[in-house]
Amino acid sequence: MTELAKLAVGDTAPDFTILDQDGQPVTLSAYLGKKVIVYFYPAASTPGCTKEACDFNDNLNPLKEAGYHVLGISPDKPAKLASFRDAQSLNFPLLSDPETEVHKLYGAYGTKSMYGREYQGVLRSTFVVNEAGKLELALYNVKATGHVAMLRKLLGI
Repeated sequence: MTELAKLAVGDTAPDFTILDQDGQPVTLSAYLGKKVIVYFYPAASTPGCTKEACDFNDNLNPLKEAGYHVLGISPDKPAKLASFRDAQSLNFPLLSDPETEVHKLYGAYGTKSMYGREYQGVLRSTFVVNEAGKLELALYNVKATGHVAMLRKLLGI
């Protein structure tokens, strides 16, 4: 499979409408006029993804005070996302992209390797979208641990 094009700072964030953990549609363009952190993660309730989600949750107040909304996107179905939210007491929307269509729009899906084996999967990635719908940051292959602290540093929060 050919690698998907990566987005860059200044690009318009691709719009999407997908379901949240409660089966309600969420549209990125509904956030125009607001700042949004959109992060892609491989699977709810796995150790790395739980750590990353809890880090975002633990930092929600400073992020909100700086005007940022957080949206997490994975290929998980809404029911799995709802149990993940409930188990971890997460206070931000988790969005379901089971066909990885939105992942691919953002270049957050591609070749990964583990133990010398290559396969296609979710590339842990984070995007910061400004009030005009443009990308302020496009971070690919981020680490689950320490990622939110690095993001806060980059955003001056």
